[in-house]
Amino acid sequence: MGEVRYVGGVQLARLLGPLPSERPVYRALGRGIRTLIQDGRLPLGVRLPAERDLAGALGMSRTTVTSAYDDLRADGFVSSRQGAGSWTALPAANMYAGAAFTATKRDEQGTIDLGCASHPAPSIFAGAVEAAVQELPRYTCGPGYEPVGLMRLREAIAQRYAQRGLPTRPEEIVVTSGGQQAWNLLVHALVSPGDPVMVERPTYPHALTALRNRGAVLATVGVSEGWDTELLADGMRQAGVRLAYLIPDFQNPTGHLMGAADRAAVVEASRAAKGQLVVDETFAELSIDAAEPMPPTASFDGGGRVISIGSASKVFWGGLRIGWIRTTIPMAQRLAVLREPMDIAPPVLEQLITAELFCRIEEVRAERRIQLRESRDALVDALRTRLPEWCFTVPQGGMCLWARLPVPVASCLSETALRHGVRVVPGPLFGAEGVLEDYLRIPYVLPPDQMRAAVDRLADAYAGAEVEVTAPEQAMPACV
Repeated sequence: MGEVRYVGGVQLARLLGPLPSERPVYRALGRGIRTLIQDGRLPLGVRLPAERDLAGALGMSRTTVTSAYDDLRADGFVSSRQGAGSWTALPAANMYAGAAFTATKRDEQGTIDLGCASHPAPSIFAGAVEAAVQELPRYTCGPGYEPVGLMRLREAIAQRYAQRGLPTRPEEIVVTSGGQQAWNLLVHALVSPGDPVMVERPTYPHALTALRNRGAVLATVGVSEGWDTELLADGMRQAGVRLAYLIPDFQNPTGHLMGAADRAAVVEASRAAKGQLVVDETFAELSIDAAEPMPPTASFDGGGRVISIGSASKVFWGGLRIGWIRTTIPMAQRLAVLREPMDIAPPVLEQLITAELFCRIEEVRAERRIQLRESRDALVDALRTRLPEWCFTVPQGGMCLWARLPVPVASCLSETALRHGVRVVPGPLFGAEGVLEDYLRIPYVLPPDQMRAAVDRLADAYAGAEVEVTAPEQAMPACV
């Protein structure tokens, strides 16, 4: 285990921001801290600042902070030990909220599926397949096993990194059977049972599964409102993490895009912590409001500390099951050996198809940009019309919108919505148990008319759901 994690008074005051003018003041303070816990910006088990420190940072009396802590303790959001301090917690009844919902639930005919963030193949796909099939005979005289991937595809991937401002050699690329296998390979190579690993909250659920199966200890940093690089750096240092997994490009599920300065800051934080940074770039090519993607995070790294994961699933097609890892040459060689007991090598034909698609990636990106913009805008307009009390930031790219509900009822709503003919994934599946109950992930990959119909069904489900809220204070604050 790493050392005890804590948040300082100044840091918590910055996370809270301006408090509402509610009276008494301690209720507004308690509500603000509870919101930070529920939406994941304050991880569970984090030691809160001493009452005197927080009072000084907020410019209020110690009695006010004491009363707020007392209320949170009574509601189960803070646990304390005499003389040791206070830690963030959750009421016992909420610890496994949403756990019964599974992404494998069988949809009935006519159900609109908002559980999957994936497009059909692009219009040029058939031509890419035809060209790849014509090229395939050149490879059939050999065994067909290339543990690091076909040189042709590795060259295409390396060239794309160079186009984005990151010079890359083909020998620094390992082709995998999808981005998920890429992450699993890295987990097995870099993580031992009991190692602390930092992840975002919320984050990609299968990434959490791989870490839990490996026996890693999860340290989390909240990103529902974007990245706080100071908090991230402090978390890495306090937990002693040697590995951090981040999704800076249209983050799944929030859709946030990390800026260049923050990318440089997190690379510096990993260097200071003597840790490795694994960056998932699955959505990097899917910008909507800007023609060019953000520079890769690894372009801010001069020492091989950043390992990048890419995938053909989102920009090209999920059925290809082709991913890749960009890393140092020694690590690439190590990963090639590690993957051999799993599947020996990725399939040849799918690699050739992906290489053909890379030759015309700008055509694909332009097509995706039009599709995603139309569907995103239809979703945004429908939400603002039918569910105006829901809060969200319009994403600049990617495939997902992260909607905040007025009350923490996401798991209940997901079950009710399924009965209304729409499948949607609740927030708790993207984070630690019991938090993010006030969020839903809504992909915008379906045509605009289906997006509008899905929101109509969601609105009906939300209006008709029988939701039990234990007290008025547990409602989330109004949107600003």
